[in-house]
Amino acid sequence: MPRYFKDPDAIAKLDAEEFRVTQQNGTERAGTGKLLNNKAAGIYVDIVSGEPLFASSDKYESGCGWPSFTRPIEHANVAELSDRSYGMVRTEVRSAHGDSHLGHVFPDGPRDRGGLRYCINSASLRFIPKDRMEAEGYGEYLDQVKEV
Repeated sequence: MPRYFKDPDAIAKLDAEEFRVTQQNGTERAGTGKLLNNKAAGIYVDIVSGEPLFASSDKYESGCGWPSFTRPIEHANVAELSDRSYGMVRTEVRSAHGDSHLGHVFPDGPRDRGGLRYCINSASLRFIPKDRMEAEGYGEYLDQVKEV
């Protein structure tokens, strides 16, 4: 069983935007994230800890300007916290083991897929293509990834 944690070596390798988003609770500008338009089959993992977060099968185009997912690939790897910053009441999404800020979850997702929209910063994610999942230790999630 893999052990995921807030890896200081991974944090040291983050670029300025990745650090600002994951470690300082930042938000990348809408429409600018490198994974926003990614349509390849695979999974998205925390850039700091490597813990699996979302599957491409659960990604959809919400029009919000950030990658959106209907559910986490592994609920135990996603922590949801109350966020009252900027005069709003929202639910922040963080990686459970890496403690990276990922984004927010909203109740306006596709009703036929659970009704949630996990609005996630590309800067907090690393994409693992389906054909690399086994080699990188994520083979147990292959059944959750469908060809797009």
